[in-house]
Amino acid sequence: MATPEKPAKERRKSGRDRRSSRSTPPGPLDDRKTRFTFGYFILAFGILIAVQLFMARQGTQSIAYSELKQKIEAGQIQSIRLAEQVIHAEPADSIQKRTGVRTWAAERVGGDDTLVPLLDRRGVKYTGAATSWLAQAAGWLLPLVLILAFWFWMLRRINPAQGVLTVGKSKARIVGEEGTGVTFEDVAGIDEAEQETAEIVEFLKTPEKFASLGAKIPKGVLLVGPPGTGKTLLARAVAGEAGVTFFQLSGAEFVEMFVGVGAARVRDLFAQAKAQAPCIIFIDELDALGKARSAGGVMGGNDEREQTLNQLLVEMDGFDPRLAVIIMAATNRPEILDPALLRPGRFDRQIVVDRPDVKGRLDILRIHSKDIKLAPDTHMERIARRTPGFVGADLANLLNEAALLAARRNRADVSMKEIDDAIDRIVAGLEKRNRLINDKERRIVAYHEAGHAIVAERVETADPVHKISIIPRGVAALGYTQQLPTEDRYLLTKQELLDRIAVLLGGRVAEEIVFNEISTGAGNDLERTTDLARRMVTEYGMSRELGPVNYAGPRRAQFMQMPEGMTEARQYSDDTAREIDREIQGIVEGTYARVTEILTADRATLEALAQRLLETEVVDEHELREIMGLPPRKQEPSEDRIIAPPPVIPDAAATSTLKPRA
Repeated sequence: MATPEKPAKERRKSGRDRRSSRSTPPGPLDDRKTRFTFGYFILAFGILIAVQLFMARQGTQSIAYSELKQKIEAGQIQSIRLAEQVIHAEPADSIQKRTGVRTWAAERVGGDDTLVPLLDRRGVKYTGAATSWLAQAAGWLLPLVLILAFWFWMLRRINPAQGVLTVGKSKARIVGEEGTGVTFEDVAGIDEAEQETAEIVEFLKTPEKFASLGAKIPKGVLLVGPPGTGKTLLARAVAGEAGVTFFQLSGAEFVEMFVGVGAARVRDLFAQAKAQAPCIIFIDELDALGKARSAGGVMGGNDEREQTLNQLLVEMDGFDPRLAVIIMAATNRPEILDPALLRPGRFDRQIVVDRPDVKGRLDILRIHSKDIKLAPDTHMERIARRTPGFVGADLANLLNEAALLAARRNRADVSMKEIDDAIDRIVAGLEKRNRLINDKERRIVAYHEAGHAIVAERVETADPVHKISIIPRGVAALGYTQQLPTEDRYLLTKQELLDRIAVLLGGRVAEEIVFNEISTGAGNDLERTTDLARRMVTEYGMSRELGPVNYAGPRRAQFMQMPEGMTEARQYSDDTAREIDREIQGIVEGTYARVTEILTADRATLEALAQRLLETEVVDEHELREIMGLPPRKQEPSEDRIIAPPPVIPDAAATSTLKPRA
């Protein structure tokens, strides 16, 4: 990787303090503290005024002016305070004790000159009370100030972005040139994607190198891949390596209920980015903002979302390539993005961040195990081979679950036992040893799982069995058979698919042979069996009668499972559909007969394995091969064999589960 030249480095260093001071907004905790302190102040001030008013009225009695003069004549007044509008008289001590009245208040009558001579004659002390203009103004302005303060406080509660005038401001979380704290050393398992993004780092460090050749760096980089593969981590690593300002926000943060707010936030975001170039704008979950626009007119929230998307397209077109502002985005649903986002000049570089292979999983495990105290018997290579299909987030969760189990068992380190239990917990669900199962159902589960395991060991191309268990797990799994692939596979032959179907049917066939009846436990197995057979016929062209024809239609890049019922309309006739159904039924029935022959010949082994499961509940691969009379399998690490992009089929290590009876 190229080293940045001195002039570019000095330019970045000179503006570092200025950018950091203005680009780092107060955190949400500081904003919340200020807002609540202001609210408490208003509440305390209101309570204080109420108490003062209550105390002022306590013990005060209003009387007529004539009655006041009569009380002065009667000698019931000991002192008077004369104001312009009201006269406050303090009764004698004896009257205060008898009536509880502390002050008599009477409105003053203008033009009466007899009051003062009366007070002098009766020997009553009197004083004047001058009212200042400041006190009068406060009496009028204080309620208005309280109302305005309460109004502003309510607006801040409705919109925490420091007032209504900032509703169109960008909500991006900004990290200055000090870096995100993440580098390429913290990223593993996605070497190809890392190499692609390294070019962006070099451009941000030395833009003059590319400018001298007339080269233009792509404006937008789209990271696509399944959830948890490290797309956000890779974007933060790019910013950390380049040492530039990093704007991070989600696509959902643009769209609000008010029309025009999303477009205003897009404009503000790009204005900030231009002012702080070089920098990186990272939009996570781009599909929330960039979903394909509809052909007809729409109204409401969708219309607001489309306005925001249009503004984003305009801003990306109007970028000066010399500003060194890179726009990165991540999504796991690229098939629903608007085509205008993916054309050259916008997100023209698409980097696939796919699931790691066995070598990538090994590298990821080594990174996440740095802070975990592992036992000497821990084999990372074995863990990597046991976790096909796991992404970085799954592997981090695996090691964390193993550490929690070790702490729960009061161990000083994390051994392979805890890691194996954590894998079982993630794949098959939480262990339910307290679930009460009657003896008949327990025997059905034992023979069902034994049938899966024996067929997996007898067919030629199936993955070897790693563990068999009849301990209930998860919500409805009463048992499972776990297979351990010897290598990551990206291409499957017809015979391998047929062998997988045979393993799936092993549990149902074993129930029928032993009990001469079938249960609902094979429901999930039949679902996966039918799906595999249908794909063999409609997608892979493995039917001799229908020939090498695809009846499923083109498949778009899709990293998330499509919800049930969202299937495309078929493009073939009813006669062809009937022929497809016959071919699927022929594949399943032919494999069913083959599995029946295998388990009938191995009836003694089936009985022995089921009895061992009923006694110990768990049988590992060594016990299984001993019962079946097979030699121990050699544990030799194997390298991945990448031949072609993987077909969309159930994972090789998927567990077979027996569901509860209806």
